Amino acid sequence: MSLKSPLRRVTYLGSAKGGSGHWFAQRMSAVALVLLGLWLVAALATMGGASHANVVAWLSSPVAAAFAVLLVLVAAWHAVLGLQVVIEDYVGAKGQRLAVLIVVKFVFAVAAVIGVLAVLRIAFGVAA
Repeated sequence: MSLKSPLRRVTYLGSAKGGSGHWFAQRMSAVALVLLGLWLVAALATMGGASHANVVAWLSSPVAAAFAVLLVLVAAWHAVLGLQVVIEDYVGAKGQRLAVLIVVKFVFAVAAVIGVLAVLRIAFGVAA
């Protein structure tokens, strides 16, 4: 005979696990992407036909560089969250699913690092 209540016996069990946290993170990253995307489009639209040097000078400002880094990081995180759901839903074998998830997370981590380094390289004016 167990002294646990029925609710206590099922807490953290079953298919729900941490799904609500994942769902919320994906929605918040989507909102952040919309805001950062609008910022980027508006900033580039106000420049019109600016030269490469003008765009580089703009991206060299601390605020623009910080928002660009945020855009890269949030885009990578949002992509990983979305692909994780697709992989968990459509890859059947547990071992294969784990391997694909690890590869996807690694690829997007590398892509995010490359993107951040590219923005920082422009922001600090490192010559090619």
